Order: sequence, then C-alpha cells, then structure tokens
Amino acid sequence: MVKPTPESAKSRPAFNIMIVAQAGRLSYEALLFAATLRHSDPTFAGRLFVAEPQPSDRWPNDPRLKPHIRDALEEMGAEIIPFTNQHFGHDYPNGNKIEALLALPKGAPFVFFDTDTVITGALSQVPFDFNRPAASMKREGTWPKVELYGPGYGATWKSLYDKFDLDYEATLDLRQPDEYWQRYLYFNAGWFFGPCPRAFGQRFRDYAVAIRDDRPDALVCQELFPWLDQIALPLVITSFDGGRPGPELAGLDGNVTCHWRVLPLAYARESDQVIEVIETASAPNKIKKILKEYEPMKRMIYQGRGRKVRAMFNRDALPRREQKIRNQIKREGFWMR
Repeated sequence: MVKPTPESAKSRPAFNIMIVAQAGRLSYEALLFAATLRHSDPTFAGRLFVAEPQPSDRWPNDPRLKPHIRDALEEMGAEIIPFTNQHFGHDYPNGNKIEALLALPKGAPFVFFDTDTVITGALSQVPFDFNRPAASMKREGTWPKVELYGPGYGATWKSLYDKFDLDYEATLDLRQPDEYWQRYLYFNAGWFFGPCPRAFGQRFRDYAVAIRDDRPDALVCQELFPWLDQIALPLVITSFDGGRPGPELAGLDGNVTCHWRVLPLAYARESDQVIEVIETASAPNKIKKILKEYEPMKRMIYQGRGRKVRAMFNRDALPRREQKIRNQIKREGFWMR
C-alpha cells in the first residue's frame, strides 16, 4: 500500500486487512477489492493480506490463484499468504475465513472482508475499537428456522451460549420483542474485526467445529450449512467482550464499504458512489485485461449490461424483497454470477 501522510498516520492506528481468494470467481473479486482499496484509500498504512488455500485432500482441484492474478494483486501491494485447511475445505468454503485467520501476524489488529466487497471511502479513518470486536449487521433472519413445535429463537440461541459458558442475557436487544429474530445477536460474516487474528481465529475454529460435531439438542432440527460461520461468529465476538457495532462504524456497509455480493444486484440497488468506484477502479488496462476474463464483470462493467440493469430500477423505491429484484433482472435476461 502507499505510505500514509504524516497527518493520516497520526489520526488512526494502522491495522491489517484480510480477504480470502482462490482460483475462480473469488480471485477476480479479490482483484477488484484491492483496486478499490487503492483507489479510495491510497494512504492506507496497514497490510492487505490475500489468504490462499493450498492444495490438499480437502480440495478436489488446485485452489491456488492463477499466476497472473497473483502478480496483479502483488503489484497493488497485496501480500499472498498460504494456509492449509485442517477442518474445512471444498465441502464448506465459508470455513476458509476461519482457518485463514491463523496465518496472519500474531497480535496485529485485523479487519476481515468478504471478497465481494468494494472500498468506497477512507477505511483507514474508521474509528475501530479493536478491543471490542463487532461484525456486519447487514443481514436477514436466515438462521435459525424455527419449527412450529420446536425450540424458539431464545431457546436455540441460549443453548449455544450455555455450551460455551457465555453470557446470553447480555447479548439481547431488549428493544426488540421476545421471539423476534433481531432480538438475538446475529451478524453477516461479510466483515468482522478483532485485536489478534490468531486468538480470534483459534476460538472461531474451536466454536465452529464444536457446533458442527457436537451440536446442542436444541439444534437437532436446524440446518448448519451454509450458516455455520454466522452461527459461531456472535459467540466468538461475545467471548472477546464485543457486540453490535456502534454508530461510529456506520461507514461500513455505508459510505466507506459496500458488500455488493452479486454484480447485477449491485447495479440495481447500490448508490451512484459505489458504481462510480467500481467502474473507475476497474478501468486501468492492466486490471481490465484480467477482470474481463470473468464473464459477469466483462458483461456488467465493460459491456454496459450493468447500466441497463441500473436503468430498470428506481433506487428510491426498490422492491422490499431482494427476490423481486432478482426476478425482474432474470426476466430481462441480465442475471449473471
């Protein structure tokens, strides 16, 4: 990364960023992430780590980055760090974000982002309190799925806090009614942060494996995949005396970062700022040549389909349900991932 000015260096302590990338879609998303970080926060003083899973019996194919994508990431200041899956892999790739944390420098504050994120503002100026971890609240009530005669939200979540001897009551949002999903601590694992990646990662791994291999009785009818990382994450954050992010972190999932997830959805509903950053950061020829290898980026960003999708929607009056947006894009033949 570019060295900070003296003024910016004094204003906030440096921290490291981690994303996980491997062959295929994630490698192109990682390149776009790095390009937007460099574009939007050129004085970022920390290190950008791109964690790369290594070949093992947990992957049917070689998961490593293609050499030319690796080179492009390193040219933008990223550091590729290898890690080997011990507990997860092809069957649960979300577990990469858990195991990769153990490869980062010990004791250095970190922020993790999913690769389908772009940086749209000065991330280095966000006032993280690394002694109070938090994670993204840009989520829906995807877990647990409460059965008619089964345990409710409260009993399900309490069984997990009890399993790890954590304070369940302290995590409740008492402004929300009993048995409403937002009363209970639940995050999107698209970003989270903490004081030490190895300590955080070890506990994240231990909790996730324990839930997978020895779930409480209240979870017997619950699907654990693909939600396992988001089930374990609130427990890990609670164990480190963290919780819901405060208003000082509003720039995340706001005007500093955007978890865009799928390009057609991004063009349909994200702000003009987000689209401008995506298109500007991806414009240099060295980056364009690589991103055009990935068909959705080629069509959406470079061949104008994204702008056609954008023209289909009024950002001030979007359908409330994401599925309606998806269906409308699909009807017009513009859905890609």
